[in-house]
Order: sequence, then structure tokens, then C-alpha cells
Amino acid sequence: MSAMLALQAFSAVAKFAGAMQAGQAEQDARESEAFNIETERVRSQTNALQRHNDRLEQYRLNTKANLATFSATGRDIGRYNVKSFMERQKEITTQDTTRSDIMGMFEAMKLAQAARTSRAEGLAAKQSATIRAYTGLIDSGINIAESMSTPKGGGGGGGK
Repeated sequence: MSAMLALQAFSAVAKFAGAMQAGQAEQDARESEAFNIETERVRSQTNALQRHNDRLEQYRLNTKANLATFSATGRDIGRYNVKSFMERQKEITTQDTTRSDIMGMFEAMKLAQAARTSRAEGLAAKQSATIRAYTGLIDSGINIAESMSTPKGGGGGGGK
């Protein structure tokens, strides 16, 4: 094998290895991105739970304060207007926490989908790089084979 053919073969193998490494690096980067997104999802869920708990604590504190105020002013807690006021506060709190929980759930779902998308894109990038690597290796093999089968001497076509 001539030095030129050996150089072509070495170049083909180097290109193949480089393309495979690039595909793996892209997949690794996307996996890292997906991990970060999933970490954000967990943080988001924790924040949603904290908002929920904060709102319930606020409700409990407000209820205690309202009951103390009503008692101090001599208003009967069993009276219709006080009772309906307290029930309305409970209803508002339930609506607030439900809305917050749903928003947190949707945010978590959005982030989970983003992580899945990142992983899928990484796999697609790796597969694409692998196909390019093998295609390049095959093309180089064909070129080397053609170079080996071409007669030396550069003689031009003989004529009649």
C-alpha cells in the first residue's frame, strides 16, 4: 500500500472516530441539559408545595385573628354573617391552594416534557453522527479501493 493510500485510510479512520465522538458529546450534553431540567422540575414542585403550605398557614393565622377580633368585639361566632364570612375565607383559601397546585403541576409537566425532548434530541444527534461517520468511512473505503484499482502510469486512452 502506498503512503498516499495509507494516509487516506488513516484520515478515514480519524474522521470516523471524530464523528462518533462528536455524536456522543452531543448526546452527553443533551443528557446533562435534561438532568438540569429535571432538577428544576423538582425545585419547582418544592416551591409549589411551599406556596401551598404558606397559604394554609396564612389562612390559619387569619382565622385565629378574625376569631379573636370577633370575640373581642362581642360578636357571636355562630351568627350567620360571621359564620358565612369564615366559610367564605375557607373557600377562597381552597381556591387559592387548588389554583397554585394546578399551576405547579403544569409547570412540572412542562419541565418533564422538556427533559424528555432534550434526551430525544441527544439520541437523534448521536444517531445522525453515527450515520455520517459510517457513510464517511464507506466513502473513504470506496475512494481507496478506486485508487488501488486505477492503473499506474497515467497513460491516456489509446486510440484507433
